[in-house]
Amino acid sequence: MDVFDLAAFRAVPLTRQPFEYVVVPGFVKPQICAAINAHYPCIEQPGSFPLPNLTYGPAFRQLLEALTGPDLQRAFEEKFHIDLANRPTMITVRGRCCPKDGSIHTDSASKLITVLLYMNPHWEQSGGRLRLLRSATDLDDILVEVPPEEGTLVAFRRSDNSFHGHMPFAGPRRVIQLNWVTDNRTVRREVFRHRVSAWMKRLAGLVRRPAA
Repeated sequence: MDVFDLAAFRAVPLTRQPFEYVVVPGFVKPQICAAINAHYPCIEQPGSFPLPNLTYGPAFRQLLEALTGPDLQRAFEEKFHIDLANRPTMITVRGRCCPKDGSIHTDSASKLITVLLYMNPHWEQSGGRLRLLRSATDLDDILVEVPPEEGTLVAFRRSDNSFHGHMPFAGPRRVIQLNWVTDNRTVRREVFRHRVSAWMKRLAGLVRRPAA
């Protein structure tokens, strides 16, 4: 079964100012979303986790294979007019959000394209909705606000003004992030950083947990 609606992706115009981005609801085909969510990694802590740290089922693996496949890369090269040949990919996964998440930022300069896939069956909360922004200081200076509902794709070309963030939220929030990056050294550095961060958050959770 095809995982992505590439025709919908190609049909949505690329917004170019103040930075390049595209939003595609229903990018992950609805008939496969339930299976992906059933096989989604069990993540109890906030933060981004690299794939080697996670256990997941076959439908989620199918999603990952499609994310790193040639058809998706070709579609992104066409959309963003960028050559991604020989550019490594990096995938991290989130399962939960904490109140400190969502502060305004741009991604590191070693990331070329950021792709966010949301897999939350419903989203009624006001917090946790991704905001692409005009400003580095004002979370209300919004270009577009995207509820993180299942199947929705947000993608943008990293730049010095590709500001994004969201209002505070605490609880389950499923996000798969794919980045095309400059080189393999970036992948190794980022995976190590995420592993250390995940270990520290697990340790903090054990410290806070009351004795039985």
